[in-house]
Amino acid sequence: MQELRVNRQIRAKEVRLIDEKGQNLGVVPVEEALRIAEEKNLDLVEVSPNANPPVCKIMDYGKYKFEQKKKEKEAKKKQKAKMQNVKEIKFRIKIEDHDYQTKVRHIREFIEEGDKVKVWIWFRGRENVHPELGEKLAQRIIEDLSDIAKVEKPPKKEGRNMLFTLVPKGQK
Repeated sequence: MQELRVNRQIRAKEVRLIDEKGQNLGVVPVEEALRIAEEKNLDLVEVSPNANPPVCKIMDYGKYKFEQKKKEKEAKKKQKAKMQNVKEIKFRIKIEDHDYQTKVRHIREFIEEGDKVKVWIWFRGRENVHPELGEKLAQRIIEDLSDIAKVEKPPKKEGRNMLFTLVPKGQK
């Protein structure tokens, strides 16, 4: 938030004055504008210092600052709401059906919330020599979620893991 000049901080000789109701009172000397603001128990605030002459408005400066902070806070909240998280789910090659269904349900919930999901398929011991089993599991996951998700990064084996990324369908 930018700091505005208030009351005696205003250095111009003349200002374009706008009253608290938004009415343009024309170009007046700064002393006259200060007198009018003081009569109404309000502040004279320079809202457009680069204009010629500068534009000043009669308002309650404390209330104005409070409203600006409130708007900034609201804008930050909306910005955070749009931010996307990356969730991770790990599978094993020999996963039982019920465990598989539970994990797929969790992935579905994450995708519906708009998050990306990084899926890890973890190979242990001798499973490492059968990457086709990992491919088969990856294809099963992709097919089960094809109605709401698409593959951003295809399945790729890296060391003891195979990983791929799913994103909501309406997204790049």
